[in-house]
Amino acid sequence: MATDSWALAVDKQEATTDSVSLNCRRTGHSPVTLVFLEDKAAQSLLNKMIHTSLVNTTNQVEVLQRDPNSPLYSVKTFEELRLPQNLIAQSQSGTGKTAAFVLAMLSHVDPTNKWAQCLCIAPTYELALQTGKVIEQMGKFYPEVKLAYAIRGNKLDRGAKLQEQIVIGTPGTVLDWCSKLKIINPKKISVFVLDEADVMIATQGHQDQSIRIQRMLPKECQMLLFSATFEDSVWKFAERVVPDPNIIKLKREEETLDTIKQYYVLCSDKEEKFTALCNIYGAITIAQAMIFCHTRRTAGWLAAELTKEGHVVALLSGEMTVEQRATIIERFREGKEKVLVTTNVCSRGIDVEQVSVVINFDLPMDKDGNADNETYLHRIGRTGRFGKRGLAVNMIDSKHSMNILNQIEEHFNKKINKLDTDDLDEIEKISN
Repeated sequence: MATDSWALAVDKQEATTDSVSLNCRRTGHSPVTLVFLEDKAAQSLLNKMIHTSLVNTTNQVEVLQRDPNSPLYSVKTFEELRLPQNLIAQSQSGTGKTAAFVLAMLSHVDPTNKWAQCLCIAPTYELALQTGKVIEQMGKFYPEVKLAYAIRGNKLDRGAKLQEQIVIGTPGTVLDWCSKLKIINPKKISVFVLDEADVMIATQGHQDQSIRIQRMLPKECQMLLFSATFEDSVWKFAERVVPDPNIIKLKREEETLDTIKQYYVLCSDKEEKFTALCNIYGAITIAQAMIFCHTRRTAGWLAAELTKEGHVVALLSGEMTVEQRATIIERFREGKEKVLVTTNVCSRGIDVEQVSVVINFDLPMDKDGNADNETYLHRIGRTGRFGKRGLAVNMIDSKHSMNILNQIEEHFNKKINKLDTDDLDEIEKISN
C-alpha cells in the first residue's frame, strides 16, 4: 500500500481508554487523529461550522416542479405559490436553512421601530452565536437593523428598553427576557424562528420553554421551524409549536442509491477485513475514502494496523473542541488526508466532492442489534454525490452481519453483490 495521510475520527460509543492506546512512535509519523463528538448539539454546531458554502442537492421541490400534476409546476414566482405563513422545513445540513430564515427575518423588520420584532431561538449558546454570525453577515448591508443576543452572560436589568429589532438566543434566557424581565414584548414579535428542532427536543427543558415562548406570541406571528432530521418526536413537537404549517421536506439521499455501486466482502474476522481493505485500496484509484467502524475500540485497532503499514497518522485528544474537529474535517475536504476513518461522527453533514469510496468496516446497527437503515443511507451517501458515481463496500464477518446486510437489501429493495477481494481483476472492474 502507498504511504498516505490518514485521519481517524471516533466517538465515545462502546469504548474504553485502553482501546485507543496506539503505538505511534514510528520515526517521522504523527499520531492518529481521534475526534470525539458528545451529543447532537455538538454535531449540529460542527455541521454549521464546516458548511461555509451551500451544498449541491437534488431536492423534492425540483422534482415536484417537473411534475405536470403538481401545483408548483407552472409557478414562476414566490408570490404565485401563495404559501401559508407558517412553515416547517427539513433538509440536510448545508442546504441553506439558516440563510432562508435569516432572509425572512430581515425582510419583515421595520428599522424605524426600535423594539424586538423577530425572535430566533437555538438550543445552545454556541449554536446561537453561530446563527448570529450569519445574521450579522447577511444584514451588513442593512445597517439600520440591529441584533441582540439573549444568551448567558448578556445580563440586562428588568424592564430595560431593547432597541434591537432581531433577537437570537437560547430558550431559557429568551423566556426570562419575555416574562420575568419584560425586556421583550412578545406581542410585538412578527417572526418567530425555532432552529435545530431535533437538537432542541433532545435538550432537557428546552421543549417546554419553547412552547411557553410560542404561546406568548400573537396569532398573526409567522412561525418558522427548521430541523435537519424529522423523527416522530420532532414532528409531534413541531405540530405543537407551528399551527397550520406549510411543510417543506427535502429529499436528502434516497436518490444517491442509484448512483452508488454497493458490494459486500465475506471475511472471517477483523484481520481478514483489514486485508480486504488493503487489497481494495491497492487495486483501484481512490481520490478520497471514508471508512466507518462500529466502535472506538475497532477504530483504534484499525488505526494501529494502518500505522504498522507505514501510513502517516496524526493524533488528536478526546478534549478536542468543536472548532478543532471542524479543522480536521476541513483538512480532509482540502485533500490533506486522503482517508477518513470514523464511527458515526461523520455519517451526516459532510460533503466532500472527492470522496469516491465508502467502506463499512462494520455495518451500522441500532440498539437492538438490527440494521440501522437510516445510518447506512447517511454513510454511503458520503459518496455518489454531486452527480458522480460512487462505490460502497460492506465487510461481513459473521452470520449476524450477513443478516444485517440482508435487512438493508430488503429495506432499500437493492441487491448488494458479492466482491472477491483476493481477485485484483475483479476489484479493478468495480471501479470502472
